[in-house]
Amino acid sequence: MKRFEELFAELQQKVATQDPDSGTVRAVAAGPHTIGKKLLEEAGEVWMAAEHEGRERTAEEISQLLYHIQVMMLACDLDLDDVYEHL
Repeated sequence: MKRFEELFAELQQKVATQDPDSGTVRAVAAGPHTIGKKLLEEAGEVWMAAEHEGRERTAEEISQLLYHIQVMMLACDLDLDDVYEHL
């Protein structure tokens, strides 16, 4: 099990080193427009899971949404402190 901060640090490292095997690196390179479409898709899946598929499936979909939020953060050169400042 990974925590939000741990995953973000791992993804930052992959982007910093431009890991050629990383889907995250490819997603960041695709840019905010492509990432934004994925965020919308994942948000819809969270909603549908919450409405129809129960706790476990909802948690799984939320984890995927959180991942794509982190990808957007990386693409926009934001770190956790930038976001936490607004919570």
